[in-house]
Amino acid sequence: MSDTLLDLDARGLLAAAAGAVRERRLAEVRDLELLAQWAAVHSSDPTDGPDGARARRVGNVLVELGGEGTPRVQDFCLGQIALARGTGVTATTNALADVLDLQHRLPRTWAVVRSGEAEVFVARRVARLSRHVPADRVGVVDSAVARIIAHEAGGRVLAVAEAKIIEAAPALHDERAEAERARRYVGYGRTDEHGLRTVIARIEAGDAAWIKATLERVVEILSPTHPDTCADELRAIAFGYLARPAELLRLLLEHADPTLDVDLGSEGADSRATAFPEDLLDALREADLSALRPRAVLHVHLHEAALAGAAAVARVEGLGPVPLSALCRLLGRTKLVVRPVRDLSSRVRSTAYEHPESLKEQTYLRTAGDYWPYATSMSRDVDYDHPTPYDDTGPPARPQTGSHNSGPLGRRHHRWKTHAGYRSRQCGDGRYVWTTPDGMAFLVDHLGTHRIHPDRARAIIEAPPGVDIYFA
Repeated sequence: MSDTLLDLDARGLLAAAAGAVRERRLAEVRDLELLAQWAAVHSSDPTDGPDGARARRVGNVLVELGGEGTPRVQDFCLGQIALARGTGVTATTNALADVLDLQHRLPRTWAVVRSGEAEVFVARRVARLSRHVPADRVGVVDSAVARIIAHEAGGRVLAVAEAKIIEAAPALHDERAEAERARRYVGYGRTDEHGLRTVIARIEAGDAAWIKATLERVVEILSPTHPDTCADELRAIAFGYLARPAELLRLLLEHADPTLDVDLGSEGADSRATAFPEDLLDALREADLSALRPRAVLHVHLHEAALAGAAAVARVEGLGPVPLSALCRLLGRTKLVVRPVRDLSSRVRSTAYEHPESLKEQTYLRTAGDYWPYATSMSRDVDYDHPTPYDDTGPPARPQTGSHNSGPLGRRHHRWKTHAGYRSRQCGDGRYVWTTPDGMAFLVDHLGTHRIHPDRARAIIEAPPGVDIYFA
């Protein structure tokens, strides 16, 4: 704690708290203004001039990030500014789109935000919500939001913004409401340190009613055996049954009441979960429900010491860190088939350009995802790149494709690395060095992304083949 804070009385602390919030807002504004200026510097069309055809072919074209009326930006410029900010490309691109909207489509709101009187995140949310509104109508939103954003809580500001967005373009709103049906989804949050995970679904209201009815029926069945469990926790337990249809069906069948009235029009129509004809109930009671079990492949990373009884935490792809006890509970109710463990110390080599599947698997397991600096993706859906570019005329006696020269990259990152002037080299197992067109340098390894001196990066990149340099 700063010594100056220890000398403040209650009023002084309150004044300092208000000042700190304003300073934080102004710092966020400056961050956005720097992004906007970077975009302005890179707003000329790269396809103009003698190299235009090549720029268009490799993808460095002007892209429209914001809404109608915002200036376009060169695609290749997005990578370096994201690295300079220490963020993923998606986060930086979203921030840039928001500030362009605020500057060019919502100038009144932006003026209030620049004064430090309003929260930047609320204004950015308004920018995203109104991005589809035509440029000649978005002023309706801007005027309404600018009047209240400094004086109302964020939730109320967004409620007004949503209403004004509909008012600004009612026919367009109806079209988008229909289009939103194609954007239904089920999403999964990150597994927390307690082994719990959030599931978010955007589905038809009718389907949601059926799910609610099924959950309430399962809660009704489970509640006598869980007298000390609160309603929210019981619903969470019931939700878990949806992932195990055989167990769910057996539970419902065992507690089916054929005399129960079924009221499909009732808001709380819990009985819909047991609305089976009697002959179907009899047939289901005799059926082998094991075929209803879903199949899945689970990739578990576990240190060998755990096999000898040492305390350890497993990392499960798609779930995150999981205690061994929770992993045992997860696998205990399954029919388990264990695949052989891959030895990551082995060397995989190929004289061909293409990466064999065994190399892809090994490379992913070493890197756990995209090897671009500050990359956030841990997906297996990536391109497999040669950090040191493949040379068709290279000597066949020294394979260029292998565990010594392989890294997973997202498609956009791969394109930038190939065409936008970045250089990289693999310099050890799961260890990569990068330089950017404007001279920044990064080392990516099992500890994350670190900025390093460009001279060191060049020394690593330009070292003889087979020589990996480690600086103290």
